[in-house]
Parts: sequence; structure tokens; C-alpha cells
Amino acid sequence: MAINLWIGRFLIVHLENPVVSEHETVSATIEHEDELPEDHPRYQDLLTRHRIETGVEKGITHLQGMHAEGRGSAFDYLLGEETIPSARKAERAAAAHLLLADHPVLSINGNVAALVPGEMVDLAAAVDADLEINLFNRTPERMQAIADHLREHGATDVKGLEADARIPNLDHQRAKVDEDGIYEADVVVVPLEDGDRAEALEAMGKTEIVIDLNPLSRSPQVAEIPIVDNIIRAVPNMTEHALTLADADTDELRAIVESFDREQALEAAEARIRGGL
Repeated sequence: MAINLWIGRFLIVHLENPVVSEHETVSATIEHEDELPEDHPRYQDLLTRHRIETGVEKGITHLQGMHAEGRGSAFDYLLGEETIPSARKAERAAAAHLLLADHPVLSINGNVAALVPGEMVDLAAAVDADLEINLFNRTPERMQAIADHLREHGATDVKGLEADARIPNLDHQRAKVDEDGIYEADVVVVPLEDGDRAEALEAMGKTEIVIDLNPLSRSPQVAEIPIVDNIIRAVPNMTEHALTLADADTDELRAIVESFDREQALEAAEARIRGGL
């Protein structure tokens, strides 16, 4: 709560003294992200907003996802809208963890499907992981829409539709998982995750890799590898590291994992946010 209030005060101060740019406005009638000016000082923010809006229109993203994206955008603004060094180390450790895993799974919710569908497919291919849809606002129509969307971006097998197992101690729809997917996974990537499911997965003994722009959120607090970065940067970075480490032996991968300091990563992210670039 304290950091959220602090962020609000910080943004108010900066909004009262705006920086004028040649791109003061962007047309509200943009139909495709290619129309966004890449030299805009907040291009990544415009891109994520456009993808979330398009996701809502397609029935992929729930309206609540727009609120979540706005909250994340504020944190990313304070991070300087770039991958900070501690996040890059976390992304490399995450790639090593996934390459070491026996059964890695990448969890997909509505925002993830809207923001990085092809990127998640690429990461899954790089680390030989399954893709599994998992939603809080779960309907057959949304599940199918997201599965179709992922297939349009190159996925060949999408889990989550069977929902023949449940995560213990969760009463809502996110408890529903595939037995041969998240339920049996040893390493799970849970981007933009609900804190209660992250805690429930930890209780099951899963190794969790969480992508979240708020280092004080419950999800990164319970993750073995917390990545405090925008998902549109984090996932391609993880894929890049995975491809670089593809020929590394087990000892090298374990050394990367063991050298990662999760507490230091969370502290560095919080310090950067409080510093408020």
C-alpha cells in the first residue's frame, strides 16, 4: 500500500511538469500496431496498451486486464521502461532453470496472450516447454479464443482446455489445470500472476518463474526467480538467453541458477522504482 501511494504522488508531480515532445498525441483510431510511431518516447507503453485493447475486442483479454496493465505501466515508467541489470540476470537464470527442467510449463492468461503470444511460443520452443491457458474469468469461449490465437502465432499444442486436475487450496477458476500440464510440471513460468495461485503453486513444490513489474507483489515474493520487467521485454530476453545457453552442460546451467540472488534482485528493483527515473 505504501509504495502504491508513493507512486501516485510521484506521478502527480511529474504530470504537473510534463515533458513536451513532438509526439504529444497519438491517433485514437489506430487499427494496427505498425501505425504506432516507433520513435515515440513511450512507444512500448503505447504498444502494450494497443495490444490489451485489441485483446479485449477479440475476447481474449477480460476488461479487468486493462486495469492490471495500467497498474503495471506505472511501475514500468518508474523503472525507466527498460530492462534493469538485476532483471537481466533473473531472465538468464530463468532460462537456465527452464533448460534444466524435466517438465517446464508456460502459463498463459488473457493479458499474456494479448501481449506476447508469438514470443511465448518462441520461448516454449527454445526450452521444450508446454503452453497452458489458465484464467480467472474462465469461459469456454475465452479458452477457445486464446487457444486459437496462440495457434495463429505458431503454437501446435495448447493445454488447459481439459482441466482434468485442480491446484489444491484454491476455490476459483484458476485452480483448474491439466494433469499432464501445470499439475505435473516441475518448473512453471507464471507471468502477470495472481498472488494466491502463485502461493498455491509454491505449496505444491513447483519452481516458479514470475514476471511482474511490482517487486512487492505476492507473486514475485514467493517466486524462486522473480523477474521485475515488462513482459514484452522479459520473454524475448529469456528466449535469447535460452538459445545462447542451448549447448551449455548441466554444471554450467546449475551454476547460473545457484549464483542468482532473488533477494538482491527484488531489492534492486524496489530501489530503482523508489529512485524514480
